[in-house]
Amino acid sequence: MKTASLPSLRVTPEFREAAESVLKEGETVSMLMETAMRGEVQRRQVRAEFLRRGIESLEEYRRTGVSYSVEEVFGELRERVEARRKQLLRQEAKQSAKR
Repeated sequence: MKTASLPSLRVTPEFREAAESVLKEGETVSMLMETAMRGEVQRRQVRAEFLRRGIESLEEYRRTGVSYSVEEVFGELRERVEARRKQLLRQEAKQSAKR
């Protein structure tokens, strides 16, 4: 896949110095900028998906009138977490028995 360029970024000399002062070994300012942009793009995508699902849920509630209390939702989540925890413990016990 070919790479593409982004517009250059104009910053104050002080900000460039600040950016350079936090670079990891072997990291360039361009790499830092790309990392920051990728993170921001991902956060915005996650937020957009969260909002989309929320709006979809609200529309479903308005259509059906079915809703769940906080206690019901948290109870379901607790059950899922507990079931997964037990599953992982069983897997760990099986692996320990094989050793």
